[in-house]
Amino acid sequence: MIFIYFQQKRRSDMDKEFSMAFSHNPYLPLWEHIPDGEPRVFGDRLYVFGSHDLENGHEFCEQDYVTWSTPCDDLSKWRYEGIIYRKDQDPDNTDHQPLYAPDVVQGPDGRYYLYYCVKFQDSIQVAVADRPTGPYAFLGSVCYPDGRRMQENQPYDPSVLVDKGHVYLYFGFAPCMINIPRYKNQDLKGCSVVELAQDMRTVLQGPSIVLPSQRYGAGTAFEGNEYFEGPSIRKIGQTYYLLYSSVNTHQLCYATSTDPMHGFTYRGCIVSNGDVGYHGRKEADKLMSVGNDHGGLVKVNGTWYMFYHRHTSLNQYNRQGCAEHVQILPDGSIPQVTITTSGLHDGPLPGKGIYPAVLCCNLTNGHMGALSSLGRTNKEVDFPYLASDASPSMNEPDTEAERYIANISNGTKIGYKYLRLADTRKIRMRFRGTGDGHFWIRTQMDNEETNAGKLEIKQADVWTDVAADTDFQESDQELYLVYEGTGKLDVLELQLF
Repeated sequence: MIFIYFQQKRRSDMDKEFSMAFSHNPYLPLWEHIPDGEPRVFGDRLYVFGSHDLENGHEFCEQDYVTWSTPCDDLSKWRYEGIIYRKDQDPDNTDHQPLYAPDVVQGPDGRYYLYYCVKFQDSIQVAVADRPTGPYAFLGSVCYPDGRRMQENQPYDPSVLVDKGHVYLYFGFAPCMINIPRYKNQDLKGCSVVELAQDMRTVLQGPSIVLPSQRYGAGTAFEGNEYFEGPSIRKIGQTYYLLYSSVNTHQLCYATSTDPMHGFTYRGCIVSNGDVGYHGRKEADKLMSVGNDHGGLVKVNGTWYMFYHRHTSLNQYNRQGCAEHVQILPDGSIPQVTITTSGLHDGPLPGKGIYPAVLCCNLTNGHMGALSSLGRTNKEVDFPYLASDASPSMNEPDTEAERYIANISNGTKIGYKYLRLADTRKIRMRFRGTGDGHFWIRTQMDNEETNAGKLEIKQADVWTDVAADTDFQESDQELYLVYEGTGKLDVLELQLF
């Protein structure tokens, strides 16, 4: 028997790795919620730095910064490195407001610099450490030479590039679709860049606008995909790639330039956490409930990966890190990729083993709504979602809680890709609920001709198993479960054998 998901261990077991048999999405334990992931290779390890949501929490980024790392030659052995920076270490954060999306770079002096922002603080702060894993010590704010803090254009979501001794800092927040009174009358122009001095925090030049907000994008190549938040800068060859969350929020788009401070042109979308745009998919046909998105590119052993996050629960405050293989073509373009279950794994996942149901990469009833957050005015939509029974606990997760797909009803479609289904002869599902009907087992979501089996469902008050034989072809790698019937269901896990 192959157990695909993580063994449950407490975060306090810091000397142990959270190893799984195979990489998949999300790539960290299901109780860990690190969105806004910035992947960085230091030495022979890949690190991810991000915000830190509280599972079943009620606000963005409620916990202290932590980091995880994995050896570059095995992306399945993620290790918890501990808390690297606490909210109370910032001398201005006396009321312990959330720490938003950070970045970490190695400076010209060999030390490691953590750039971050605090909710409503309107400045970018810097901390420093001798190792990627910290602990980081507060250094100061990004300032002008005369000591004034750099506060133009909403300095949120810092991203930093150290390039041949030069240090460039990108940032900005330009909300246009959410009702946040604080920003309502501000002239937010888009994404900015400044060049910093060797002290890593004094502005030498800038800020300059490099990506337009919605207000300034009309008539440009960015129109419809203007800047919202979450920049992430990389230099690939002689080209600067600036990733960002577009005004569509669930999209991570990119622009390129040969100059780090000027001339960025729109190139396209790399990933949407609802698969919108992939092969022409429309917004109304999104394959997951969507919210904000934020991430970065990294090259590991010759392969490029795109890190991003997905949403769990019924709000935007419960986000988990995911990653996909991407290609950079000879012309420098990056084709949009689909969201998957296989994630960092090289090839399809095994067709035998136990998979938590919440590893699904598609979950839709055909009319998925936007998830709610502070300031949102959208009407709540009744849709299936990824649920958890975890009790919120700061910096000590509930590793034993059950995590499952909830609120499944007639027409709900659940998808997993990619799996080596040629090796699968039977599927067992563990479910509960008031349902009375069946799940079609398919290899194409909306194609009845690809039915490969049927799971019969009867009402069950406790977790109950049902199994069915399957008939997959040698080339089949996509698994879809489509419910037809009455009532509501939860699904805990699948076993393929």
